[in-house]
Amino acid sequence: MAQPQKRPDERRRVERIALRLTATMRDGTRSRVKVRVIDMSIRGCRIECSSNLAVDSWIWLSIAGLETQFCRVVWHCQEFVGLEFEKPLSDAVFERLLADQQQLPEAAIRDLRDIASRTHWLARKAEDSDIAILAELSRRCAVDAVVEGLRRGEKSAPAKKKS
Repeated sequence: MAQPQKRPDERRRVERIALRLTATMRDGTRSRVKVRVIDMSIRGCRIECSSNLAVDSWIWLSIAGLETQFCRVVWHCQEFVGLEFEKPLSDAVFERLLADQQQLPEAAIRDLRDIASRTHWLARKAEDSDIAILAELSRRCAVDAVVEGLRRGEKSAPAKKKS
């Protein structure tokens, strides 16, 4: 398995937001493959896919409602891939995408929980070089699932009347 490479400064420049988007990915030699976007920022995203991608390779990512993005593979660990967009998304485009995803459906929250459980299990069995990436992905998806579940609960709860 290819060794995942970590960014020199382990800290993200921009926080990623949990999403549930289907997309297609294509590198120069293969046909399109369906992938799932787990989270995204204006600078990149994390996807779940079954293709084996080399770190520092370039792919095309097509998401409905967005112009096709040329992306660099920053890391690849198991079936999860971190991508960096060649050109960051504009704030307006990103905000429009978030507005469309304002409230994740219950199925998306279940998917986040599933990914958190699966990556936790994979981290327990992974090689030393993959443990940190999988554990962080598990933690992040678990937190996103809790936050989105609470947000969903707040929006569906009836407003309290003031006495």
